[in-house]
Amino acid sequence: MRMTSPIFNDSLPRTGAAPGRGVAVFLAIAFVPAWAWLLTGHFLLGLSALNPLLQLPFAFAPAVAAIIVRRRVTGEGFADAGLALRLRESRPWYLIAWAGPFALVAAAVLVAVATGVEAPSFAEFDALASGVPGWITLLILALALLLLTPLYGGEELGWTGYLRPRLFPGRTHLSILATGLIWAVWHFPLAFVGYIEFGNVAFGLVSWTVSFILQEYILAWLWMRSGNIWVVSLAHCGNNMVFSLLTAHLLESRTNTVQLMWITSVALAAVVVWLAATGRLEAGPAGQPAAGGRGRPARR
Repeated sequence: MRMTSPIFNDSLPRTGAAPGRGVAVFLAIAFVPAWAWLLTGHFLLGLSALNPLLQLPFAFAPAVAAIIVRRRVTGEGFADAGLALRLRESRPWYLIAWAGPFALVAAAVLVAVATGVEAPSFAEFDALASGVPGWITLLILALALLLLTPLYGGEELGWTGYLRPRLFPGRTHLSILATGLIWAVWHFPLAFVGYIEFGNVAFGLVSWTVSFILQEYILAWLWMRSGNIWVVSLAHCGNNMVFSLLTAHLLESRTNTVQLMWITSVALAAVVVWLAATGRLEAGPAGQPAAGGRGRPARR
């Protein structure tokens, strides 16, 4: 059954500052300090790419950038930032964001098997945590998503909640493509600090970029449907902590990093094609309340 909750309009409130200035300042703050810290922390301080001391400042740079721009540069405030939890109104979208990554794992396994990869078994989940049955580990992982979601708001408050609606307003596909590309490039230094390794770096980064763009389509859809940044953050958390983690656990020994990336991208692409073909990415009607607002216009 198709849910009929409205899509939030991409039109933005007018502010005293030019939209282009806000985007430019946002990108400068999101990129420069984040990249500087990542490279300094790893190469000069010797921090591992998996060390939270290295990861967290990097991950929260987009949120910091969005807060500074909203408050100090454009003065538009946070009425369209989707910060309210809205548990009742957004319940279907929370459920999709929570369960969707598990469904994508199954889809990726089917894609892998269809391309000749040896089929994994459910018993392999038992190896996720020593001495713990796989089904219990999966349950714990599902509950952990709810606790870890705020951490992913560090990115989503910036990329999907702030930047995406301001790139090519009213041109949904172009704004998603541009945001996905920028989001991917922002991650590129991780390929040089040990977070991810590619045999062929150039092809690996291209493959990674495709994956980011496909992910952004799904995140943008959840944002436009729910107007809730925490729904989007939950989906992002699920992508990292469920979809990426479990597909790697099941398939990495049977493939390589880039092959696995393309297998998961096919599963993501199937969702994106369905969203586009069924009109679920179409822009909402003009004059609709700003995304995430509580019935009030964004502060001008």
